[in-house]
Amino acid sequence: MTCRYKGDEFMLKISELCKSYKSCKALNKFSFSFESGIYALLGPNGSGKSTLMNVLTNNLISDSGDISLDGERISEMKDRYFEQIGYMPQYCPLYLNFKAIEMLYYIAELKGVKRDEAKKQAFELLSAVELTECKDQYIKTFSGGMKQRLSLICAMLGKPKILLLDEPSAGLDPKQRIVIRNVLSSAALDSTLIIATHIVSDIEYTAKEAILLKKGEIVDHGHPDALAGKMSGRVWSIECDTEKAERMKSEFPIVNIIKSGNGVKIKLLSDIRPDAEAEEAEPTLEDYYLSVFGGAV
Repeated sequence: MTCRYKGDEFMLKISELCKSYKSCKALNKFSFSFESGIYALLGPNGSGKSTLMNVLTNNLISDSGDISLDGERISEMKDRYFEQIGYMPQYCPLYLNFKAIEMLYYIAELKGVKRDEAKKQAFELLSAVELTECKDQYIKTFSGGMKQRLSLICAMLGKPKILLLDEPSAGLDPKQRIVIRNVLSSAALDSTLIIATHIVSDIEYTAKEAILLKKGEIVDHGHPDALAGKMSGRVWSIECDTEKAERMKSEFPIVNIIKSGNGVKIKLLSDIRPDAEAEEAEPTLEDYYLSVFGGAV
């Protein structure tokens, strides 16, 4: 496929996208332009993240709105659009009686990747997610984390220009999440990655922009550092006994509580200093997320 480029950028543009399920609006006039890099969709369950993924992959048809790729409507591109995307759904179906390498070759065949190139990419991707030693193992013997990593590299086969990833780090241990984060950062150098996730820390240092969704609408977006900066002077840390901690919990949104000596250390949100002993803490994207959506402990 030959694509047109504006400079070096590859543009996916969404305009006024709407999708409803009966009386529930899953997407309400969603508009955004995606270039190369990682974009994180953040929001609670029911915010519209998976609906957007399903519309972009044509698994759902939008009620209204427009999607274009590098200036051309995807409805007119048809197969030329689908050749450019890789998709990892939240619950990715895998053929459990296949070996890992067979699954990759099968997906490569469906994507039209030539055999020699498919072999090269398969081994590179297996190595990148630390599954090379498991390539001849049947998928039914894989752990959840292994299946998750295999699902991701199935989506990456063929080097798509757009990767749509729904909860790619779900079920992974901390070490595996770092591996995946590094793989995605490398892929984002010349591709567009749209990642729906609940794990804010996975994208805090890698995302070009975070997009906060609530009931199908964008409530804010920007670089993670810029969004975290909006919490300056509103995040506090205090060490206290458990009795005082319980009182603080009833008065302020608590981000976390950890044991400290004979008491606890609390991180909380407040527009003013909540206590004479409270010290201002460095804000994070997670703090901003909690201020927007609630859900603090």
